[in-house]
Amino acid sequence: VQLVESGGGLVQPGGSLRLSCAASGFSVSSYAMSWYRQAPGKEREWVARLSGGGGGTNYADSVKGRFTISRDNFKNTVSLQMNSLKPEDTAVYYCKASRFDSWGQGTQVTVSS
Repeated sequence: VQLVESGGGLVQPGGSLRLSCAASGFSVSSYAMSWYRQAPGKEREWVARLSGGGGGTNYADSVKGRFTISRDNFKNTVSLQMNSLKPEDTAVYYCKASRFDSWGQGTQVTVSS
C-alpha cells in the first residue's frame, strides 16, 4: 500500500488549491478514504471522509462548505478541492485509507499574504 500526496503550495487567503492522493496496492473505490492535516505544533486532525461504494461525504466543521473530497476510480486517486482558504488552513495534508495504517509523506499547504 502506497499513498502519494501532491498539489500543495503557497496561496493567498481566499484562494484555492486542489490536492491529489495517488494510491497503489489497493483500489480507492473499495474503501473509505480520508484527508487529515497537521499544523505546526498541533496534533494531526481529520478533515474530510469519503465512504467506499456509495460515496457519502463528511467534513470537519472547520472546512465544511469550503472543501470537497472526491475520487477518480479510473486514476485510483482521491482529491481535496479547497476553496476560500484561510491562514488557519496552513498545514501538511495527508490522505489515508480507512482499512490500512499507511500514511504518505504529505503535501504542504501554506495560506499567507
